[in-house]
Formats: sequence, C-alpha cells, structure tokens
Amino acid sequence: MNADLPPVQYTLPTALEAFHDLYVKAYLNYAHTMLGDKDAAQVVVRACFSHLALNWAHVVQEESPEAYAWALLKVRVDTHLRFTAAPSRMVETAAFQRTARAALESVRCQFEVMETSLGLYTAIASLPERQYDVVVLLYVLGYPSDRVAHIMGVTRDTVRSHRRLARRRIARMLGLPLTAATGDEKEEE
Repeated sequence: MNADLPPVQYTLPTALEAFHDLYVKAYLNYAHTMLGDKDAAQVVVRACFSHLALNWAHVVQEESPEAYAWALLKVRVDTHLRFTAAPSRMVETAAFQRTARAALESVRCQFEVMETSLGLYTAIASLPERQYDVVVLLYVLGYPSDRVAHIMGVTRDTVRSHRRLARRRIARMLGLPLTAATGDEKEEE
C-alpha cells in the first residue's frame, strides 16, 4: 500500500448534513443521559449517523426519517448497554437528578409526597418506551414539546398524549391523585 495517498474526501448530501446539524446535539444529550459516559455517547451517535449516511437513500424514503433515526439511536444505545452489560445510567446523570429535584420541589405541596426521588426514578424507568422517551426529552433534557416531536419524528399531539399518559401512570405508581397529575393542559405546549 502506498502511504502517500491522500485521504478520501466524501461529500454528504445537503439534506443529511442539515439532518445531522438539527439532531446531533439532542442525540448526544439523550445517549449521554442513558449511558452516563460522554465518550460512549459520541461513539454511539457517530455510529448512528454513519448508518444514516450509508443508507440515506433508504432513510429519506421512510414515512418519517426522524422516527427512523430516533429508533436507530435507541437500538444503538440499547445495544451498547447490552454489550457492556451496563444498566442505563439515567438515574445517575446529573441532569436527571437536578431536574427530578426541581420537579419534586415544584409539586411537593400539591402532591404531599416523597422524601426521596427514588420512587420517581423507579416510576419513570417502568414507563412504556414512548412515554419514557417523552419524559426524558421533556423533563430531563428540557426540550420543548415541538422539539421533542421533531426529534422523535411524531406529531406534537402524540407528544402531548404520551406526556399525559406518563404522568397518569407515574401518579398511579406513586399513589398520587390523578387530578393533580393530569393538569398538563395548562403547561407549556
């Protein structure tokens, strides 16, 4: 082999570059929250975008390229966790702890519950996949509903529905009154 050959330069489709710029930060934040390791998050997200680049012609044929890419990211995160035999690090992530504390403080009077956030962690971890994703993106990573909808490749109404269902399920698991847990209609949409 000739070591003097210049590196191969690849030109990505403009749409893929735009897609990358639009979602890479959210993907990195999500992966870091789940893995608890920035380097691992970068590896997972890089692999995700490499797959998207290699299959971009197929991806754009999908009904929702965003939903396809989100599902791919989740598979990559899950695969990394399984291969490393590590549990999700969501609970230990500082952003989650800070958000959970703030959420608990804001509802403490209304709910009259919980000296620790352990019950909340358990309740969130047991949510169905889509509800879990919405809760993490909204409340842990702090994205607004519209952004969550774009990241996940779903409608804003779907995000709102998952949020409402998640809050109800969490309230039920924590033994809280459902009326207090479903008042999201007045929340930021």
